[in-house]
Amino acid sequence: MTKHCQAHCTRSCSCATLPDPRRPVVRRRARLCKPTFAAGAAFIFACVSALFVGQRALAADSAKAEELARAVEPQVIAWRRELHQHPELSNREFKTAKLVAEHLKKLGLEVQTGVAHTGVVALLKGGNPGPTVALRADMDALPVTEKVDVSFKSRETGTYRGQQVGVMHACGHDAHTAILMGIAQTLTKLRASLHGNVLFIFQPAEEGAPIGEEGGAQLMLKEGLFDRYKPDLAFGLHVMSMLNTGEIGYRSGPIMAAANSFRITIKGKQSHGSRPWQAIDPIVTAAQTITALQTIVSRGVDITANPAVITVGAINGGVRYNIIPESLEMIGTVRTFDPKQRDDVFAMMKRIVENTAAANGATGTFALEETSYPVTYNNPELTQKALPSLKRALGEDKVKEIPLNPVAEDFSFFAQKIPSFFFFVGITPPDQNPVNAPSNHSDYFYVDEKGIAVALRAMTQLALDTLQVN
Repeated sequence: MTKHCQAHCTRSCSCATLPDPRRPVVRRRARLCKPTFAAGAAFIFACVSALFVGQRALAADSAKAEELARAVEPQVIAWRRELHQHPELSNREFKTAKLVAEHLKKLGLEVQTGVAHTGVVALLKGGNPGPTVALRADMDALPVTEKVDVSFKSRETGTYRGQQVGVMHACGHDAHTAILMGIAQTLTKLRASLHGNVLFIFQPAEEGAPIGEEGGAQLMLKEGLFDRYKPDLAFGLHVMSMLNTGEIGYRSGPIMAAANSFRITIKGKQSHGSRPWQAIDPIVTAAQTITALQTIVSRGVDITANPAVITVGAINGGVRYNIIPESLEMIGTVRTFDPKQRDDVFAMMKRIVENTAAANGATGTFALEETSYPVTYNNPELTQKALPSLKRALGEDKVKEIPLNPVAEDFSFFAQKIPSFFFFVGITPPDQNPVNAPSNHSDYFYVDEKGIAVALRAMTQLALDTLQVN
């Protein structure tokens, strides 16, 4: 910390954390200083600046970061392929967690298992005083049957919502896990040179816990993860098809959307399919409802201020071709970037569901499900401190500011607690237009493994600069 910061703050002081400015700062200890608003703003900036060393004299040479990344890259690729071939669904990452824990224990780290069911956490204590930096990777796969023709293709199956499904790392979490295992190996070798500590977080259930269960980042925090280890800031990354290999995408402030899932029930009257006048058809009502819901985004939301998305992802109703069913259900997702806008969207959805059903003589109910994520927010000061490291590792032209992304991430729960920076790593081959590449969650999702090397260099450089290793 700078002398200016040390004069007013302890390392765990709230001045050293800068959460989303739209919510109040939560102080962790009773002995914290209570500066005036103006002074407090200055202290926050000074402390965040001190936590991430920006001076050229203390910035790690990019050649060193590249050397360290190259040394561990073959092992990271091997881990990634093993994990890809044996994916596991959310809260069921037993083999993955075992592989991670065994590796971390071999490195001599303090390892905690069984966090939020299957999560693994390890603490690396540096040889010098400094901040505690959290590095996070998610571990779970998706209920997707892989169609990519690679030698380590997944042929695993599992049970999801009562159905037998294929299981695939269709979002790249296998790469995230392997990358963080490699970073742990690299930083452990530099333990004596580290100015601070590193908290390695291997998180389960990023894609959402099974019905009736808790999981993911939210459960880790509920169980006291940050209370126990008290990290000062956090970094995370995600491989992404929307960028070519060699590129990194970032954004200060909001970067990913808040996500809320919903359930709509339409109840009508059953009849023979040949006599629809004797029925109140929930299927026709549902079709009208789906069309009307899309007018919310096209006519009810100021998309010049913030984008929004409403998607109906599944419809379940009826059992036979010649029977008009009594009722049906629809489930889907809403993506927004502003709390007020989100509440307005919910109100409009409820009105459309109920009134469209009433116009058809049916009844409609709109309900929000438990699964939800807040906006993923990159701390602006930390973002500005991180950018020189990324550019040093990859080159000025390879680090790009990107638009708001309507996907969601439960890293957002960590970012609500401490200053955080999350970025995207391209994994679509350079000769392919990323616009046409199979997206994350596709059964054809493909990771160009050269992108893993890029992620290793980027995160290694961030860690070395943050922990003043030169």
